[in-house]
Amino acid sequence: MKIRRSERLIDMTQFLLSHPRKLVPLTLFAERYGSAKSSISEDLVIIKKTFEDRGIGTLETVPGAAGGVKYISIADNADVLDFVQTLCNRIAEPNRLLPGGYLYLSDLLGEPVTLSHIGKILATKFNKQRIDAIMTVATKGIPIAQAVAEHLNVPFVIVRRDSKVTEGSTVSINYVSGSSKRIEKMELSKRSLPEGSNVVIVDDFMKAGGTINGMKNLLEEFNAKLVGIGVLVESEYAEERLVDDYVSLVKIKNVNVKRKTNRSSRRKLFQLPE
Repeated sequence: MKIRRSERLIDMTQFLLSHPRKLVPLTLFAERYGSAKSSISEDLVIIKKTFEDRGIGTLETVPGAAGGVKYISIADNADVLDFVQTLCNRIAEPNRLLPGGYLYLSDLLGEPVTLSHIGKILATKFNKQRIDAIMTVATKGIPIAQAVAEHLNVPFVIVRRDSKVTEGSTVSINYVSGSSKRIEKMELSKRSLPEGSNVVIVDDFMKAGGTINGMKNLLEEFNAKLVGIGVLVESEYAEERLVDDYVSLVKIKNVNVKRKTNRSSRRKLFQLPE
């Protein structure tokens, strides 16, 4: 049954937003709406322009019989600056600082809109690369990994520090915690990550980088390739970090645990791709 163009545009937009990075043949839309491919192509031009004008993302067209169109989620630079500045202000709030120089972030990570923004910004950094999975460590990194995975339309896998019977067979490694210098253990289910996968590691907080370095080493056990590292907040660290090739949204400095104060700023190295 044919539907009106306005209804078709709304439904196509919703479909594309729900399937980022998925190649959609034009025949799917043509059959779905009982419309000619030429009409579908005209609709996609309108949607693409609207997406780009509104800072939502873009549409990429793949020509040929096996081609189609795919939606790429891209964060707008101006929106990113506004969002990260607001995030800095919230992170610098009094009493957010915890013993050991850590931050209370659970309230931020429990806000769906905030998480979606974080996920879209980090996904934008890596969306031009082939990615098979997002990796994080339980527990605070899980919502961030899920948010990034949603915008990239890939699975996310959870590294754990203790055994779970529901995980089945696991691969475990020992690693050195960067800040405490203690030997820790982490493990990942053998079924959760296919061998040779291209992986992005994300986490909520990084101090010395020991946990992220441990996940990098764990990837080697799966013959997986590290595509990139994304962190929500990094702390100022006097010694050399165990990882250096990463991006973060916020950096905290001038931490005073006794007064429970800190100063947060945008990470200068964070730049969205052109």
